[in-house]
Amino acid sequence: MERIVLGIDPGTLIMGYSILRVEETRAQLVTMDVLYLKRIEDYNLRIRKIFDSVVEIIDRYHPDHLAIEAPFYGKNVQSMLKLGRAQGVAIAAAMSRDLSFTEYEPRLIKQYITGNGAASKEQVSGMLRMQLGFDDEPKYLDATDALAAAYCHYLQLTHPMAALHQELKPKKHKAKSQRASWTEYVEKMGV
Repeated sequence: MERIVLGIDPGTLIMGYSILRVEETRAQLVTMDVLYLKRIEDYNLRIRKIFDSVVEIIDRYHPDHLAIEAPFYGKNVQSMLKLGRAQGVAIAAAMSRDLSFTEYEPRLIKQYITGNGAASKEQVSGMLRMQLGFDDEPKYLDATDALAAAYCHYLQLTHPMAALHQELKPKKHKAKSQRASWTEYVEKMGV
């Protein structure tokens, strides 16, 4: 059975994306690239471009699932907020096409790909080149980061690692979410 996984490394300046074809237990790179957004000065137009581009990629390749990197707190809170918006818009685009998604923490992706949750982008790219047999490192490592998210999803499905900490498990989401009542939400939050 063939499955297609769309991988996204969200960003408001450069967004990486990839398409991975999975047949049985074999993964094959279909494409990877970046959406270069730096030339678009208006932030709102950048966000719109992300949505439209993700929808276009989905309509072109017809993926079965989206694997997306979760935002992480780095040096700047504003950067994390912008990453979160880019991720949210990409997820909204996927949901507009009834595509389910899984969110992966950057450490988990690196752990799955290289065995080291603190690996560099270059190490992740090098390991993916070995595993998937592509020659050239892309100009922007955001493309291989997106591929890493898709490949992590493939590995999660076919070779789950039992020793991972509970906190590093991916957050799966269905295409059509069920609305919880306000009472359930309040109980869940412990308010």
